[in-house]
This record gives sequence, structure tokens and C-alpha cells, in this order.
Amino acid sequence: MKWLLLLGLVFGAVQAIETSENLFDCSKIFQERKAELLVELERIDEQRQALEALKIATDDLLTRKEQMVLAREANVTKVLEEISAKEAGIKAMLEKNEALLSEMKSLKTDQIGETFAKMKAASAASILEQMEPDEAIKIMATLKPKTIGQILAKMAPEKASALAAKLGSLPK
Repeated sequence: MKWLLLLGLVFGAVQAIETSENLFDCSKIFQERKAELLVELERIDEQRQALEALKIATDDLLTRKEQMVLAREANVTKVLEEISAKEAGIKAMLEKNEALLSEMKSLKTDQIGETFAKMKAASAASILEQMEPDEAIKIMATLKPKTIGQILAKMAPEKASALAAKLGSLPK
């Protein structure tokens, strides 16, 4: 029995030694795994920092690009406003010039009309017959009806009737 007890104790001691070696092996494995995890954690932290730096750089670049676009838009808007102002000025000048031209043509036609009114009917009829019908109508429109009648009477009947028809179709 003693032997049995001794054998049990020896067997128990061997078992305890094996268990402690297994525990030691587990602790060693856990320490190695812990070291691996710390290295991995550092690598992840470095990647996170690199990603944050990239995000900051990208945001900065985007902000600068937006500022450039806004500056260009402001410049384009300014140029468009200047062009619009110049265009309005040109339109006003054009309208003014057209009004002056119309007034000058009217004065010229009136002066020519006065000249024809002072001429003898036969001379005026001879000159008007040689002119383009539209120009002759413009001049005759400035004359008094009596003077027009005297001039038409001195013209060739075909020319006189064509001019009289055109004079009749003018707005009053």
C-alpha cells in the first residue's frame, strides 16, 4: 500500500510538472501573441495616422481648389458685368446715332422738298421722272398737295400714275 501511495504521489508529481509545463507553454504563447498584437496595433495606428494626414491634405487641396473656382467665378461675373455695361452703352449710342441719322435724313428730305417746291413744276417733274420711284415718293411726300398736282400734271402719264398710286398708299 505504501507503494501504491508512493506511486500515486510520484504519478501526481509528474502530472503536476507536466501541467505546469503546459501552463508555462500557454503563458509563453500568450506573451508571443501579445507581442504580435502590439506590433499589429502599432501598424494599424500608423495607417490611421497616414490616413488622417491624407484626409487633411485632401481637404486642404479641395479648399484651395474651391477658392480658386470662386475667384474665377467672381472674375467671370465681373467681366460679364463689364461686357453688359459696354453693350448697353453701345446700344444707347446706336439708338442715338440712328435717331440722329433719321433726323438728318428727314431734314435733308425736307430741304430737298423745299427746293422742289420753289422750282417750276416742269423742271421738278423732269427731275423726279429720272429718279428712283421710292426716292421721288419721299420727296413728293414733303410737298403740298397743290404742288404735287402741278408736278404730276407735267410728267408722262404712266410715270405720274405710278407715283400717284404710291403716294396714295403712304400712311398719313
